Amino acid sequence: METPGSAEMPRQFPKLNMSDLDEHVRLLAEKVFAKVLREEDSKDVMSLFTVPEDCPIGQKEAKERELQKELAEQKSVETAKRKKSFKMIRSQSMSLQMPTQDWKGPPSVSPAMSPTTPLVLGAASKPGLAPYDMPEYQRVTISGDYCAGITVEDYEQAAKSLAKALMIREKYARLAYHRFPRTTAQYLAHQGESVPLEEGLPDFHPPPLPQEDPYCLDNAPPNLGYLVRMQGGVLFVYDNQTMLERQEPHSLPYPDLETYIVDMSHILALITDGPTKTYCHRRLNFLESKFSLHEMLNEMSEFKELKSNPHRDFYNVRKVDTHIHAAACMNQKHLLRFIKYTYQTEPDRTVAEKLGRKITLRQVFDSLHMDPYDLTVDSLDVHAGRQTFHRFDKFNSKYNPVGASELRDLYLKTENYLGGEYFARMVKEVARELEDSKYQYSEPRLSIYGRSPKEWSSLARWFIQHKVYSPNMRWIIQVPRIYDIFRSKKLLPSFGKMLENIFLPLFQATINPQDHRELHLFLKYVTGFDSVDDESKHSDHMFSDKSPSPDLWTSEQNPPYSYYLYYMYANIMVLNNLRRERGLSTFLFRPHCGEAGSITHLVSAFLTADNISHGLLLKKSPVLQYLYYLAQIPIAMSPLSNNSLFLEYSKNPLREFLHKGLHVSLSTDDPMQFHYTKEALMEEYAIAAQVWKLSTCDLCEIARNSVLQSGLSHQEKQKFLGQNYYKEGPEGNDIRKTNVAQIRMAFRYETLCNELSFLSDAMKSEEITALAD
Repeated sequence: METPGSAEMPRQFPKLNMSDLDEHVRLLAEKVFAKVLREEDSKDVMSLFTVPEDCPIGQKEAKERELQKELAEQKSVETAKRKKSFKMIRSQSMSLQMPTQDWKGPPSVSPAMSPTTPLVLGAASKPGLAPYDMPEYQRVTISGDYCAGITVEDYEQAAKSLAKALMIREKYARLAYHRFPRTTAQYLAHQGESVPLEEGLPDFHPPPLPQEDPYCLDNAPPNLGYLVRMQGGVLFVYDNQTMLERQEPHSLPYPDLETYIVDMSHILALITDGPTKTYCHRRLNFLESKFSLHEMLNEMSEFKELKSNPHRDFYNVRKVDTHIHAAACMNQKHLLRFIKYTYQTEPDRTVAEKLGRKITLRQVFDSLHMDPYDLTVDSLDVHAGRQTFHRFDKFNSKYNPVGASELRDLYLKTENYLGGEYFARMVKEVARELEDSKYQYSEPRLSIYGRSPKEWSSLARWFIQHKVYSPNMRWIIQVPRIYDIFRSKKLLPSFGKMLENIFLPLFQATINPQDHRELHLFLKYVTGFDSVDDESKHSDHMFSDKSPSPDLWTSEQNPPYSYYLYYMYANIMVLNNLRRERGLSTFLFRPHCGEAGSITHLVSAFLTADNISHGLLLKKSPVLQYLYYLAQIPIAMSPLSNNSLFLEYSKNPLREFLHKGLHVSLSTDDPMQFHYTKEALMEEYAIAAQVWKLSTCDLCEIARNSVLQSGLSHQEKQKFLGQNYYKEGPEGNDIRKTNVAQIRMAFRYETLCNELSFLSDAMKSEEITALAD
């Protein structure tokens, strides 16, 4: 479903060559990768400002250098001319951003609760400004020098670099039908290097109507008979055999590795650039301080607005668990109760077969020398604790109840002797609890490993046979990054074969749905892909244009994280364009990223992902953190999960990210390992609210973010958030449905516009200076 009035982008992948890459940029990018490969704790790659207590001398020297540059700048006639043009532009920007109209509504009605009044914007209006009345509240404005503490040259360099990075992100997002904020796109369009386009929403299949059968196989569109072949790790579509022989693929955008490496090198060079790091660090500090002032000045006004909002409160706003794994979607008590129930009601049922001998449930437990009656949550041993901190290997073993892989295969897998019946029953029980709660939704991850192309048909059959559909669940497919394990066991000849096993069945079901009815139906309820595994695993390979193609990657070494992400994105991009052409739903790429490992993971995700899970390492890179803010990239954070694995709760950056304005949501990750109650998502909200003293408006803002980030359909989001939910700022917020104060939405929107205006003003000042000369 596209945004009303949206325009269709020309579907092509603009190509670049390595010769287009500046030598300095290439060397900086290689330096980042080289230092990551050597696992050095490099202070010049990471910002000085992330660890000020470790390097007071470095900070002092940095300040002295900035002071010397400012003194030299004051003597420059050219700089004085630029400063004058900047001040003129900034004064215009500030006057345009500040709403000046007085509230003229009835005295009994709060300005923040007022209906919006459409106004016609003039041709000279600033991009991103809202054509409606803004709510009245106490605003914080900064007057005086446009960028005190930073030189004109550094400001210009940082602004141009950040704008270029955002344009690169916009290119990859639009080609894959991922989301990119309209406001940011409008500001970038002023540079003349980006075509202004309305944001097209991803196509998610609407839920079936109450009278419709969610498992109906009769509505598949006709077959097309296209041919699909993998070339260089990417699937190409051909209209017929003749076109295949001519090597003339169907008109779809196909990715180019060399272009991707050039673009990634620009971002890698950017995160090491001193002036850009300084600028981003200052802006992020300002954003956090500005929110603190806003909270101090307007907290009571926001609360008054919420109190006057009838019917809606935190408990009955919609919340989506944006990151949860299906194999751990139940809590430990639920799993224990289910194991005991199955043993009591069907102990003599055949549940497995080994060496031609059928095994009953009773025999399974006898072989483990245990009686389910004696099991407790402690002996089940699926809960993460202190012993799993920085031990991902121990955490993975927690998926085995009582440490027995036999019980995991029986109760937590979709492929076994029972056809995944027990797992389906537990998932349906969790779904019923969500439906009973009415206001909670979930996006569980199911695994596709890429060992065989039959995995997809097996998973679709499991979904339909056991009737797992729930209106409160949308499904995401996770692909574990464990090629090295399959290759060592001789299950796969190359990484290319793994990619083919993952994506070829999807292309076949899209091209010939009549021949793959079950998979075609299942894909209606799948909204995205995830890439999962331990990010802290080290890789000795640097991804570049000289890396072997997936077909030639035959070693037992696992490809690096960035290699996985590029080839997953590349195939998802082609698949989405093909499905869009057929009027079918599209998929988002939503990888685990930034939980541990290298900062380069976040660079890869910045280019390829619609949104990410975790994002903790953004704390270590002010440039990437600021870019994720400007691009409003959604981040699903799981502080309770991180607390058991990588980062203590009190050190989690979620509160800091929320205050700065990053697009964060709360998620559970693995309730079986990390939570105690049957409402795991509410447990996350409750603990976050208590530890960080979050207000009701904070909690409702996070909940609203979760719905926006999710794979719920356009129709559902309109119902849960309001008819104009896809618009940015207060105009897109219906407080009657979200319980988020209009004051808060106006503050977020005006702050983002202000930050973006710094980038566009820097570009315009260059044009003004050139004209003056």
